[in-house]
Order: sequence, then structure tokens, then C-alpha cells
Amino acid sequence: MKIVLDLPENPELKNLDVKGYLIAKLYENGLLSAGQSADTLGWSKEQFLENLGNLGISVFSTSVQDFLKDVKNA
Repeated sequence: MKIVLDLPENPELKNLDVKGYLIAKLYENGLLSAGQSADTLGWSKEQFLENLGNLGISVFSTSVQDFLKDVKNA
């Protein structure tokens, strides 16, 4: 899928990697795996996971359902 965005001129957006940010948000919302995200960006999985911290996104799930599943499987 290809998406074209026409973003307004904004100094805060000038240095933002929009594609990386969008992919990270899709990962955060559970729509892409870390591997899919890394592949889409042409990065290693390790690079992608390290970059999440720069965006303030945790590599750990914060959903209650995932937590309960982890507890059950422990």
C-alpha cells in the first residue's frame, strides 16, 4: 500500500521521519509486528525496537488483556 501525505509547513515536522513515526504508531496499536515494521522501514528488528524509545513508545504491551495472558502463561 502506498500513501501520499500533503503536510503543512511546520518546523516541528521538518526533522520528523514521518514514515518511521507512522510505522511505530501502527506497531504501538498492534496493527504491525516488530518484524513487519522493521521490514517496511528497511531496518533490522533491533534498530526498530531501539528507535521506539526515541519516540516514547514502549516495546512492552500495556494492555490489561496481554498482562492477564502473561500471568496465565507464567
